[in-house]
Amino acid sequence: MTRSITQAELRNGSAGVMDALEAGEDFIITRNGRPVGELRPVSARRDIPTAELKQRFARLSSTGTVAQRQAEIDAAFGEDRLDD
Repeated sequence: MTRSITQAELRNGSAGVMDALEAGEDFIITRNGRPVGELRPVSARRDIPTAELKQRFARLSSTGTVAQRQAEIDAAFGEDRLDD
């Protein structure tokens, strides 16, 4: 669940906000009662060996609709979207 906090709460309680981010919590930051930004935890990334990447790419088809190809890519590599 996303929690709203004020700019002052972020400034004065940054250590607590950082702890909550590490625990997976999301924040909406407000200024004068209006949302101005979001804070989200960074997704853990893992290194994938080159040979495994080549195998995953080799299994992808070159046909189908854009939506079908996107679903296939998401299944092979996982979803990592910036527009969520």
